[in-house]
Amino acid sequence: MSVWNPDNIKDVAESLGIASLNDDVLSGLSMDIECRIREVLEEALKFVRHSKRTNLTTQDISQALKVLNIEPLYGYESTRPLRFGEASIGPGQPLFYVEDEEVDFEKLINAPLPKVPREISFTAHWLAVEGVQPSIPQNPAPADSRNQELIPKGPSANPNLAAISGADNVTVKPLVKHVLSKELQLYFSNVCSAVLDESNEEYRVAALSSIRTDPGLHQLVPYFVQFIAEKVTHGLRNVFVLTQTMQLTSALLDNKSLYVDPYIASIIPPVLTCLIGRRLGSSPHPSSHLPLRNIAAALLGSICRKYGKSSHTLKPRLARTCLKHFLDPTKPLGANYGGIIGLQAVGGTEAVRALILPNVKEYESLLREPCLDESSPKHADAEAVLTALVAALQALEDDSLGLINGYAKVPDEEQRRRLEEKVGSLIADRVYQMNRPKFVRALFEA
Repeated sequence: MSVWNPDNIKDVAESLGIASLNDDVLSGLSMDIECRIREVLEEALKFVRHSKRTNLTTQDISQALKVLNIEPLYGYESTRPLRFGEASIGPGQPLFYVEDEEVDFEKLINAPLPKVPREISFTAHWLAVEGVQPSIPQNPAPADSRNQELIPKGPSANPNLAAISGADNVTVKPLVKHVLSKELQLYFSNVCSAVLDESNEEYRVAALSSIRTDPGLHQLVPYFVQFIAEKVTHGLRNVFVLTQTMQLTSALLDNKSLYVDPYIASIIPPVLTCLIGRRLGSSPHPSSHLPLRNIAAALLGSICRKYGKSSHTLKPRLARTCLKHFLDPTKPLGANYGGIIGLQAVGGTEAVRALILPNVKEYESLLREPCLDESSPKHADAEAVLTALVAALQALEDDSLGLINGYAKVPDEEQRRRLEEKVGSLIADRVYQMNRPKFVRALFEA
């Protein structure tokens, strides 16, 4: 039995001149009307759900009728709520109609006129000419653009740039809420405090060993990467903190259960900072930063060996950065030292042969004065750089053939002169003192 009243169908039939209808016909028409109304409402409710609304509007009904290829109802709009009035045309026969809003002409005439809209106009200006932005009022000032670049923007921005721009209080809202269990939060807090604890070496070793071997730290990897970046950014004057962050990075990379590939791009900047940074640490000892740079170089070489195959541009970009800091005379000798050992770690013997050896003699002019003057404050760093150059060149000896025919066991004056012309007098003296003919031959043949 249909819920639709058959009397309504009978009234419509009588208005169309159909005097009598069989009860079976009325029942069938009632069920058909109910089915079609239900179909229209189901389509209209789809529009309500997709629009994330809870109220059904006349516009939803009109859209549903269009989808069902039915002519829509005219005269209804959803911009204002419909008010229905009731009128009686006889006993027990109510009639519902939509009430029209009454308009007072006096108020309408006396109402103030709306503002005249502005005339539409277009202006053109050069945003950039051949990549250079003109300094005109329509374009932002270069200083403002630079400040905006340094401020982290969006969920994927680097929050460490806030320290450079002076906006330490900038907070970044993550795109996806990352829920950590209380156990992982407690583990992360204890490991970070233990790694930076200067007074207890046992805790430091235990924390690093746990990170190196624990297989259940997948969720903590991005937090450790962010922790490393923050400590390197804000702790450039503390060699101990920088060294521990490099040890923590090495432990993360040594853990075979962790998938660190997506975070390599975020791990490399702190490692490069510890390798070729201008000023690392504030210790009165002039060479306190050298062990830190050695750890960073070994870590960078490990990253290249492990992830260089998946990223073909990783090694060239790192080698280019290290070479730039090696040959830049404006950089401190510590940065030059980091560039030398970084080149050797990234490229191996090929990098020494192609990038270090051709530039050794020209670079020697920067080392001559501080190396010969023992009272110079740069003497310790200059000696370290000279030692690093000789150690890098020794890789050529290991890569050369074993024959030494045609070379004296003790280099004569002619060979020494040729050696000075190739690598400079300082390095030639070091090589001559080592008394290694195979090393000399490797330098000549490289």
